[in-house]
Amino acid sequence: MSALRVLVFLSLTAAVCTSSQTSDCSYLSLLKHLSLTTTNEVLQIVRPVKNWTTSTLVQVDMLLYGILKVDEKSQTVTSHVWLYMSWRNEFLTWNSLEFCGIKTLTVPTSMLWIPDVSLQEDASDSGSIYKGPFAQVHQSGWVGATFRQRLTSTCQLTLKLFPFDQQKCNFTFGSMTADAKTITLRAFNNDSTLTTISEQFMITQGEWELRNMQVIMHNYTIGVSTQSKLVYMVTLVRRPMLYVINLIVPLFYLLVLDLASFFVSESRGEKLNFKVTILLSISVLLLILKDMLPSTEDRLPLIASYCVAIFALVGISVLEAMLVIFLTDLDSYCGKRAPRCDSVLLEIQEAGYDKEPAGAEETDQVTPEKPVPDGPAGRDLLKQILGEMKAARQEIIRQRKDRSEPGRYARVAEVVDHVFFVLYFITTVVFLTYMYMEWIHNYVIQYAD
Repeated sequence: MSALRVLVFLSLTAAVCTSSQTSDCSYLSLLKHLSLTTTNEVLQIVRPVKNWTTSTLVQVDMLLYGILKVDEKSQTVTSHVWLYMSWRNEFLTWNSLEFCGIKTLTVPTSMLWIPDVSLQEDASDSGSIYKGPFAQVHQSGWVGATFRQRLTSTCQLTLKLFPFDQQKCNFTFGSMTADAKTITLRAFNNDSTLTTISEQFMITQGEWELRNMQVIMHNYTIGVSTQSKLVYMVTLVRRPMLYVINLIVPLFYLLVLDLASFFVSESRGEKLNFKVTILLSISVLLLILKDMLPSTEDRLPLIASYCVAIFALVGISVLEAMLVIFLTDLDSYCGKRAPRCDSVLLEIQEAGYDKEPAGAEETDQVTPEKPVPDGPAGRDLLKQILGEMKAARQEIIRQRKDRSEPGRYARVAEVVDHVFFVLYFITTVVFLTYMYMEWIHNYVIQYAD
């Protein structure tokens, strides 16, 4: 019995000692176990691997929280992104059963080694980057840190189909100093998961809409070293309704109004003033478009071709209106000189010289106001005078026809106006059909890619 009592006493003593060792369930004991209570510069500057040949796997997730601005002139995209990086620190591991089940620990990032992973296309200042002050450490050694950034990144924008365009912008993450044997980059989640989460948590998009996010992992060889790169290809689709209402539809209406101006009368010069007003309106829209599109575009965007072609058509229409007005004024000018010829002809007809006298052959009945020689000599003189007057009348009529006929240039102006309207209408229909087919064709090809 005494021996049994001794055994029970020893077992109770061991249990009390064990409970006293594990009674401290605070984070402080875990921090002391991990040597994080004092300044440990080794954990800050040394890559956390026990064997230097072991590559550190860094998992990076990027979520798009907002599309703030897309600048076509500077070829940049300003967005609000959230980054999550996770890597394994082999020196920060513990057994949760030994520390009251503690599985995660919050540690200041200033005490840990952080991978020098940066964005290659970053064009923003460092003041717009917010780094979380703490990192989560798991019992297996995995460390997670978050970053939030108002990011301005470069993006090669293709504006051929503006405003029906979609842009593919790359966000390339990589280490500035480490090669692929030291740091390997991978994505924590797949493409569809990142796209779904970004769409759910998107704060603002403006005129853009997120279509998808694609993750591409590459190893780039630079010189003798190979670096691991993680590329997020973000596809953005523009919402074109604002530009359709402000640019495309007004230009189409102005072109229709220019066609309708052919039915305006030329008498008061209203047609020319109306066409010049339309031309100035198109010039204002071209200035607005100039401030949007970059001057570095290799190929002219379709909307620029659309605007320039309409401007050229209206400009030619203005020149045609000026020609018609010139012909009309020329006809009026010639019409003012015609009454001078008509007065001469009227005097001849009133004098009765356009007809032979009824009693010219009967010399006995002629009673002229002035004495006319009797006999054959008098008759010959009257016939000679009559012939000269007829010749003068024919000469005046010929000169009148040669100089100008009343309404001649007006008829020419009318023919020119009708022919030009038909050609102008056909050209406009063909041009609009071509632009529509070109836009739709390239739009389908773009979305097929």
